[in-house]
Amino acid sequence: MGDIPMPHGSVLRLPTWTPGIVAVSAATAQVFARHTHDQHGLGAVVRGGHGSASGRGPVEAGPGEMITVNPGEVHDGRPLGEGGRAWKMLYLDPTVVTAALLDLSEGRFATAEFAQPVIARPGLAAGLLRVFEALTTPVEAVGRLRGEAMLLALLAGVLHPGEGRGVPAALRLAVQRLDEAPEEPVSLDDLARLTGLGRFQVVRGFVRATGLPPHAYLMQRRLQRARRLLLAGLPVAEVALACGFADQSHLTRLFKRGFGLPPGAYATAGRLQEPSRRSGLGRKD
Repeated sequence: MGDIPMPHGSVLRLPTWTPGIVAVSAATAQVFARHTHDQHGLGAVVRGGHGSASGRGPVEAGPGEMITVNPGEVHDGRPLGEGGRAWKMLYLDPTVVTAALLDLSEGRFATAEFAQPVIARPGLAAGLLRVFEALTTPVEAVGRLRGEAMLLALLAGVLHPGEGRGVPAALRLAVQRLDEAPEEPVSLDDLARLTGLGRFQVVRGFVRATGLPPHAYLMQRRLQRARRLLLAGLPVAEVALACGFADQSHLTRLFKRGFGLPPGAYATAGRLQEPSRRSGLGRKD
């Protein structure tokens, strides 16, 4: 397939043939507001410099270096210097990563994380770019077995068993409420009654547990739900309603701020996935 043209100012979601993996190719000077993903993100900078603030420390990466993000990790994004930056990113659903880790650890570990926000290993970055190309090339041209083996080899070099982040029991109820029904209206009073805590305790505890205040966390959960519904083929207006946004323009504004492109463009990127076959990395026997 070769390198994908990346004109300045573009963020493209590219089709892949592997369920549970989203590929994004970007070349932009855009500044991304603080946000989260519900996937593991693994990318390589190919031009310029990329900076962000994450819970694992400051991120400054240049060509030949990898950048990572774990599910739920609050981070932002900005170019370093003038001229923007270009990078290619793979977002992997937790089921894909869990299946890979179970294979790699022979069943000893089921949860994983990326320990370093920046990985300065040019060989690994080059390997990621090869995997990116393989997953965004028609499977007939790549070979399913070869592509899956390349991905496993890449993950073997970057995954670490996850430690998990403890959330106080009372706060866990509030987090669970927003996780399970982000589309439903909720007030700070509702969360205080649910947890038995004061409103200020809820806000302070939420920031400590998730990195975001309750309202910002709720918006991120709505955006992640919207992303999944868009990939499932629902119209943008219907997605906005189903996820609790005021209207389609509200969803579009927040979606572009977090993902770099409007929901319609994100949804219309085709998929090379064969409907009758599943990738071995994410299958359930």
